[in-house]
Amino acid sequence: MVSEVRYARSGDVNIAYRVAGDGPFDIVFVPGSGSHVELAWEVPFLRLWFERFASYARLIHFDKRGTGMSDAVSPATPLETRMDDVRAVMDAAGSARAAVIGVSEGGPMSALFAATYPDRAWALVLKGAMARVLRAPDYPWGDDEAESLAEIAKATAEVGNRQEELLEVAREACPSGSVEEIAAFARYLHYALTPGGAQALARMNLEIDIRDVLPAIRIPTLVLHNAGDPWVPVGNGRYLAQHIPGAQYVELPDEGHIHSAATSGRLMDEIESFLKRAWDAGAAEVSEPDRVLVTVLFTDIVGSSEHAARLGDRGWRELLQRHHEVVRGQLLRHRGVEVDTAGDGFFASFDGPARAIRCACAVADSVHELGIDVRAG
Repeated sequence: MVSEVRYARSGDVNIAYRVAGDGPFDIVFVPGSGSHVELAWEVPFLRLWFERFASYARLIHFDKRGTGMSDAVSPATPLETRMDDVRAVMDAAGSARAAVIGVSEGGPMSALFAATYPDRAWALVLKGAMARVLRAPDYPWGDDEAESLAEIAKATAEVGNRQEELLEVAREACPSGSVEEIAAFARYLHYALTPGGAQALARMNLEIDIRDVLPAIRIPTLVLHNAGDPWVPVGNGRYLAQHIPGAQYVELPDEGHIHSAATSGRLMDEIESFLKRAWDAGAAEVSEPDRVLVTVLFTDIVGSSEHAARLGDRGWRELLQRHHEVVRGQLLRHRGVEVDTAGDGFFASFDGPARAIRCACAVADSVHELGIDVRAG
């Protein structure tokens, strides 16, 4: 049985999600560029996937911010903020730990989540995913930046007959799909993203680069990739498997970026077998992770010795107390964790660099009212 559409709050954004099945463990499905939590069940291959997952687990699937039934967002939203939608949806659905399945552009988000929250993700599956979107000297499988920007600009200027365009996109993505399946997939894509939303998402995706994150992933990982994927060349999948410690790699002898319902059998078998093996081996048991991806922040007061000499012991203690209240208030607001405090310095950790930088800027602005300045790194 599939739940009605529900909403999770992620910062100031509402994220649409649905739940299906009641198996012994949870699966969070992170979709590709566009999705629609209601229409997904009308697309034959997605319905097959979701029903298969829900047959042995509790499935949670959602629309990423800016897509489907979730709120629109700024094109400048970083991946770490978008990744936090996974945590928000899990919290709303009452999921303490889950296996995370990331497809296409949802793969980098899933990998970043697994490295940042190893206590929330016990297994990771990446299908047709990439570590980086743009080409680089040491990453030849990415897209050319100039060509990508030109395509986005063209799409912005010429929306054209969108239904015909999306039918062609659906045929290219899923060449083995039936006529009915392609039509349903094109309709799904039509409601998954507005033309402006698609362009904004494309610009955000150009910034994706999680290569440095991959060695920090320490949970069982399965990487699946089609040998004939025209959108995300197979080198992307091989790179992920080579750089995630202990990852299992399965290269499927299929064309297209997406499997149709008729060709999804092996894909679904590989995922189910992997997850059940990891579950039976105790991967989901709660344990203290030996490695986690964090951003650390250090702050201290500029000229603290001079301030202490000028104010005297009592005045300096009062200033320090007010300083500590300001810093702790900003840590709470930006979800930072206080690790240590020594004199006028703070050491804190965050689950992403953007949040840490915003906190540091907020602290620096706030302490001006106290007549002091802080350094932050």
